[in-house]
Amino acid sequence: MIGKLSVAVVGLCTALSAWGQEVPADFATQVPLTLSGEGPWYRLELPLAAQLSARQANLGDVRVFNAAGEPQAYALAQESAQRNENHALTAVKWFPLYADADANEATPGVRVQSSATGTLVQVQPSTPLAAGDAVRRGWLLDASAIKAPLQQLVLDWVSERDGFQRFSIEASDDLQHWRSWGEGQVARLAFADERVEQHDVALPGQSARYLRLMWKGQAAPLLTAAHVQGANALPLPLVWSQPLAGSRLKTGEYSWQLPATLSVERLRIELRQPNSLAPVTLYGRREPAQPWRPLSSGLLYRLTQDGQQVVRDELPLSGQAVQHFKLEIDERGGGLGPDTPTLRFAVRATQLIFLARGEPPFTLAVGNASVRPANLPLATLIPDYNARRLKDLGQAKVDGEWLLDPSPPPDARAVDWKRVGLWAVLLLGVAALGAMAYSLLRKPPSTP
Repeated sequence: MIGKLSVAVVGLCTALSAWGQEVPADFATQVPLTLSGEGPWYRLELPLAAQLSARQANLGDVRVFNAAGEPQAYALAQESAQRNENHALTAVKWFPLYADADANEATPGVRVQSSATGTLVQVQPSTPLAAGDAVRRGWLLDASAIKAPLQQLVLDWVSERDGFQRFSIEASDDLQHWRSWGEGQVARLAFADERVEQHDVALPGQSARYLRLMWKGQAAPLLTAAHVQGANALPLPLVWSQPLAGSRLKTGEYSWQLPATLSVERLRIELRQPNSLAPVTLYGRREPAQPWRPLSSGLLYRLTQDGQQVVRDELPLSGQAVQHFKLEIDERGGGLGPDTPTLRFAVRATQLIFLARGEPPFTLAVGNASVRPANLPLATLIPDYNARRLKDLGQAKVDGEWLLDPSPPPDARAVDWKRVGLWAVLLLGVAALGAMAYSLLRKPPSTP
C-alpha cells in the first residue's frame, strides 16, 4: 500500500509540473516566425517592438515555441555601449595632401614611399608645386598598425581654425583603390564664454590600412593629432525608435517618458527650425520618484554653412537603464522654438539564437513579468560556438507587423494566482496522501 502511495505522489508531482509548464498563452504577445537558411540553430534580431513589449528589462520573459507549444532552448546575444570602452585610441601618422591652388582636381596626385610592412614613410605631390601655389587639400592617415575594424576617428587641429570642419572620408588597403566611408565633421565653437569642441567622427566598423580625408570648399586645417579606435568584434547595430512626443516643463525644459525601461545608447532631438543653436544638459531616471541624474551634455545645432545644412542633433549615452528623460537648454542660444521637440532613442540590437526542435511554425512570445529567465549561454546552446559561426546560422524573422500592446504592463509585484493555485493543489494532495498513510499505519494488524 505504501508503494502505491509513493507512485501516486510521483504522479501528482508530474502532473502538476506539466500543468505549470509555460505555454504561449502565458505571454502578452505572440508573433509567428519564418525561417530561412540551414538549421537547426536560427538567429533572430529582435525588433525594437519586442523589447518594448517585454515586461522585464533584461528580456527574461522572451520565449520561442514550436507548433506543439513546446518551449525551445535559446540564448541571447546582447552588447552594451561599454563593450569597446577598454579599446584605447591608437595614434596614427598623418601626411598632408597638397594640390595647386588653381587645380580643379578633387584629389591631389601623390607619390608614396612605404616600408616592407606597408607603413607610410613619405607622401609627396606627384608633380612639384611652387611654395606659393600649394594648397593643403586634405590628409592621408596611416592606420596599417591597427589590425581590427575601425570604429572612431579623433582629430585635433590648430586653434586658429575655429568653426566647422567638414570633409569626405575614403578608405583603402593599397593606396590605389579607394572606397567611400561617407563624410565627417568636427568643430570648435565659442559660445557664451565657453568653448564647445567636437573632435570625434564615427567610422563604419570596417577594416582599412589607410584613410584619406578631403576638405570641401576650404583648405584643410593643420592637424596636431590623429587617433583611430579599433574593436576586436563588430558591435550589433543600433535600433532607432519612432519619434516620441514630449512635454514642456517650463521655458527651456522638456521631458519624455519611454514606453519601458531601456538601455539607451543614443538620443536624437528634433531641431525643426533652421539656424538653431542649443547648449543642452540631459538628465535621466528609471522611476518618477527618483532624483534626476545627469547623463550627457553637448551642443545641438542646425545651421546653414556655404549653402548647406550642418546638423548635430544627437547625444551619446553610456547604455544605462532609463525610462524618463529631461532636457535643459541654455536659452542664450535662442532655444528650440515654441513647439516641444520630439525625441528618438536608440538601443543596441539584441539577437536571439534558438535550437529548432519539433515541427514549425515557430512562435516568438514575450510579455510576462513573473517568469524566470530561461536563456542559456551561447557556448552551451552551440557546443562548438565561435563568433564567426554566428553569421552562418539560419535566419528567423518576424512574420508581419508587430503591434504593441496598448495596455499598461502588469505590476510585477501582483500575485501570480496560477503559481499559488499550483502550490495549493500540491500541498492539499500531499496532505491527503499523508492522512491516508497515517490512517493505514494506525490500523491494527489483522489477527490470523
